[in-house]
Amino acid sequence: MVFVGLAATKPRHHRIFHYITAAITMVAAVAYFSMASNLGWTPIDVEFQRNNPVVRGVNREIFYVRYIDWFITTPLLLMDLLLTAGMPWPTVLFVILVDEVMIVTGLVGALVKSSYKWGYFAFGCAALAYIVWELVWTARKHASRLGSDIGKAFVSCGSLTAFLWILYPVAWGVCEGGNVISPDSEAVFYGILDVLAKPVFGALLIWGHRGIDPGRLGLHLRDYDSDPAVYANDKHANDYGVPANNTGVIHTGVAGTNNTTRPTDGIVTGAERV
Repeated sequence: MVFVGLAATKPRHHRIFHYITAAITMVAAVAYFSMASNLGWTPIDVEFQRNNPVVRGVNREIFYVRYIDWFITTPLLLMDLLLTAGMPWPTVLFVILVDEVMIVTGLVGALVKSSYKWGYFAFGCAALAYIVWELVWTARKHASRLGSDIGKAFVSCGSLTAFLWILYPVAWGVCEGGNVISPDSEAVFYGILDVLAKPVFGALLIWGHRGIDPGRLGLHLRDYDSDPAVYANDKHANDYGVPANNTGVIHTGVAGTNNTTRPTDGIVTGAERV
C-alpha cells in the first residue's frame, strides 16, 4: 500500500515502477499469509534422512506456495530492473522466460524425492547464471549510457538483486535439497532473503527513480487525456458542437444527403458547419 500511495504523488504516466513494485509486495504478502496459516504445502519423501531431531523423519514440508509467489514476482522484479536499464523488449521477454524456467525447475526439484532433483537444480542454476550475467554486464552497461543517475539507480538495485539471488540456491540446497535445516529455519532463511529482495529492493528502486522521467528509458507512456485521438475528438466536439465518439467518425446531417458518415481528422469543411 505504501508504493500505491507513493504512486498517487506522481503523474499517471510516471507510475509504472510504483505499480510493478506494489504488485510484487502484494503477491508476496498473500504468499506469506498462506505459509503463516500453515497452508500451501505438501509432504515429500526426503532423499537424505538425518539423525538431527529437527529434520528426522521420512518426509519434509515443501511449501509450493512459495514457488507460486516467485513465479509471479521474480518476472516483475526483473521487469523493474531491465526497464530501468532501458533494455529492448526482446531481451526483457527472453530473460523473463529464463527466469520462469529457473523457478519451475526449482519447484520440480523440490517435489522429486530421488537424486534426479539435483538435475533440476543444475538447470535452475544455469538459468540463474544467465540472469546474473545479464544484470551485472549487459544491463549495467546499457543503463550507464542513459545517464549517471539511471546508472546509479540500476547498479544499486541490480547489485542487491544479483547478490541475494545467488543465495537462494544455497538456501534450496540446505532446505528442500539436502534436508539439512528444519522447515522453521527454512522459513527464516527464505524470509530474510525475500524481505531484502522485495520491499527493501522496492524502496531502493523508487528512491532511485525519484528524478528520472520514464521517457528517458524509452517508456513513452500516454495518459488518457493526452492521447491525440481522444484529444482531437474532444476538441472537435467543443469547437463545433458535434458529439465526440471513439471512432473519429461524425454524422454530417446535411440537407439533401442520406445522413452518411465519413471519417474526419479534426478538419471540418464549410458544408459541415451548416
